[in-house]
Amino acid sequence: MNGSGNRLLAIALCVAGAAGVRLVPSYAVPSSQQTEQAVGASTVSRRIGVIKAINGTSITLTPDSGPDVSVTVQPTTRVVRIAPGEKDLKNATPIPLQDLQIGDRILVGGKVSEDNLSLVASSVVVMKGSDLEARRQRDLQDWQKRGLDGPAVAVDAAGGTVSISVRSKNVAVRSSKTTVIRRYAPDSVKFDDARPGTLQEIHTGDQVRARGDRSADGSELTAEEIVSGSFPVITGTVDSVDASASTLSVHDVSSKKTVVVKITPDSQLRHLPPEMAQMIAMRLKGTTGGATPSAASSAGSATDSQTSRPSDRPSGMGAGGNGAGGRPGGAPDVQRLLSHAPATTLADLHKGDAVKILSTEGTAGVGTVIILVSGVEPILQAAPNASQAMMLAPWSLGGPSVDAGGP
Repeated sequence: MNGSGNRLLAIALCVAGAAGVRLVPSYAVPSSQQTEQAVGASTVSRRIGVIKAINGTSITLTPDSGPDVSVTVQPTTRVVRIAPGEKDLKNATPIPLQDLQIGDRILVGGKVSEDNLSLVASSVVVMKGSDLEARRQRDLQDWQKRGLDGPAVAVDAAGGTVSISVRSKNVAVRSSKTTVIRRYAPDSVKFDDARPGTLQEIHTGDQVRARGDRSADGSELTAEEIVSGSFPVITGTVDSVDASASTLSVHDVSSKKTVVVKITPDSQLRHLPPEMAQMIAMRLKGTTGGATPSAASSAGSATDSQTSRPSDRPSGMGAGGNGAGGRPGGAPDVQRLLSHAPATTLADLHKGDAVKILSTEGTAGVGTVIILVSGVEPILQAAPNASQAMMLAPWSLGGPSVDAGGP
């Protein structure tokens, strides 16, 4: 392949990689440095993103980062269509400009203006929105068939293995050089915010989701993809509420420290009426038989109800988040009850209220609330440690999603 062909191939791979970051990554993605080495030697600049508008030969592109770019398509511009995941331009199909639609993902190569707000295109590589949606649906189904998730109980980074707890049984997830490994962003549970990661970043207690082929006895999984994240559970009482900053200060009973968390439009806030709180307390106490399970075991119980069920929503409960198919008296039933709890607001919280919070890891000491539940006093009294099982698994909020903003 000549130099021009190599550059076009790099562009095509970059488009595929960009789509993978925002959907479900099922193929290797070249680093930006590698891509720049492929195209940086020429005067061609590149922009990757989604078509926002089309007006004749002018395209408004919303890039993955930065302001919108106005793209001018010339009669000599090469426009080709490739399938999601395709790595070779020999299978690309030339298409007319008229076939492009709003919502298609494109990578444009060409000469950019001095202000970086416009670009004269020499090439346009297109992934049709309809193709991406079909691919996304196939990936969702594959996650359901070949995916599993649970808390990490051991990590052997040198050996390329992480063991997770699934239905109280440890499963060894084995990685290879081709395994795509990603890590949830510190302030997000959205899959499209996940960044490339390593096994070294995974720690005991982290939530791990993996997809691949499982051994006959179910004890091992050869992973094609691994996604991990740290999602602390905070139990404590409200110290103060800052409505203007949308933050909450909570005295964490475990660390004996004050923890600050922020509320976003994606955060779920629910309040348990006394009778519902009593019911959940009895369920949790009955589930554990009066025992005090480890945090990993509790998290595994909660996650187990949604194993391999990526969400169809960017936030809120996932398809399995209501506990459907759960075991009588088990954590899934608790999650069903919680899903019917009334919604509340930050203004309804007051100093001294007992709360249970599932949050992101956060940056600068401030996490983002995924789920906050108030009115939990009966639960903390009846089963203080087992109450971790009442929190929904974070994968129901950040799994591969049908929505553009969503795991």
